[in-house]
Amino acid sequence: MQYDDLTFEELGKGYKICISTEHRFGTDAFLLADFTRPRHKDKVCDFCTGCGIIAMIMRRNFQPQRLYAVELQEKAYEQLKLTIEKSGAQGDTFAVLGDLKEWRSPEPLDVITCNPPYKISGTGAKNDSEAVTIARHEIECTVDDVCRAAAKNLRFGGRLCICNRPERLSDIVTAMRANGIEPKRLRTVHKNPDCPPWLILVEGRKGGNNFIQIEKPLYVRTKDGGISPEMESIYTAEINK
Repeated sequence: MQYDDLTFEELGKGYKICISTEHRFGTDAFLLADFTRPRHKDKVCDFCTGCGIIAMIMRRNFQPQRLYAVELQEKAYEQLKLTIEKSGAQGDTFAVLGDLKEWRSPEPLDVITCNPPYKISGTGAKNDSEAVTIARHEIECTVDDVCRAAAKNLRFGGRLCICNRPERLSDIVTAMRANGIEPKRLRTVHKNPDCPPWLILVEGRKGGNNFIQIEKPLYVRTKDGGISPEMESIYTAEINK
């Protein structure tokens, strides 16, 4: 199928992301990939992968052993395949067209990431584009669906890393625990030191003990409006040696 609005954005180190009007990426993708930091030996999957940005950041920066990227929408899936091809990642990164609720990994996974729809279905303004509405609203999957699917595909002790809006924190904790995933790390992300958080990063561990670490806040910008040193390092991270 041909699409006339596809372009490529350079990610560095030879990686290119195929974007379109409906399927693009933002700062939260970089934040989640950095928060997750998979190991070189890990088998990893990115749910709701869209154009594949989180998968490619993890491939570029951390080089996990194997990486699956699952996407439901056909156009985003076609973009994902182009992203993998243009980035030369065909040998160890695999595009999957399917519903995360039904997908089963061919092997137990060490890490699953997900940048899910943030808005509960029936809340907030809907977009004219059905694709954008699906990406932003819990129409095709909910936080509980993500946690249930993660529990089925993670090995014991495996990690689920997810980002969302702060008002969804109780939903995330409830869904993780209902599916045998214990919240272990929480980090808040702020636009600057004077602002309340606009994003949360949460890590849960399958079969983990009841203990959570609250990490220091992450500030995207400084008080004078510049990019913070930490955010700059996240944007420009080099491949780990």
